[in-house]
Amino acid sequence: MTSLKISVGDTIPKGNFGIVPYTEELADHSACGIPTILSTDSWKGKKVVLFSVPGAFTPTCHINHLPPYLAKYKEFKDKGVDVIAVIAANDPFVMSGWGRVEGLTDKIITLSDSSAAWSGSLGLSVDLTERGMGIRTARYAMIIDDLVVKYVEVEPAPGVTVSGADAVLAKL
Repeated sequence: MTSLKISVGDTIPKGNFGIVPYTEELADHSACGIPTILSTDSWKGKKVVLFSVPGAFTPTCHINHLPPYLAKYKEFKDKGVDVIAVIAANDPFVMSGWGRVEGLTDKIITLSDSSAAWSGSLGLSVDLTERGMGIRTARYAMIIDDLVVKYVEVEPAPGVTVSGADAVLAKL
């Protein structure tokens, strides 16, 4: 991992992410949807919880990281969160498929940070080439309020602690 290049109080840099917005047509898995771009500009005036996983469908991400965010969706909303998003270096179709398998519908947005470009610019990428996965987004979480970082933590070791749903809820 590179050194962290963003801190609490910083304004997040503009990012553009691939996304396949959820629609009812995707529910039966017979359609793939059409990727579009979501810009961080759309988060102006909003409270956003962004958490990052190294890869969709990977064991820790799929079993321990994403599901608690969905289970605690109402708690996040009750604390004034407008947007919950998960980000990974997977392509928009994989992220959309993962979201559908997990039953996210429109509750949690799945963002594609191709080649971990945006995350890498913030020092939030990890090189997993030796494990056959290439450059990925690190496991981290942010609370962003009107484009200003209010919380940012990167997992210090394998597992989910500082980037998990409970840790982030405690900081809201």
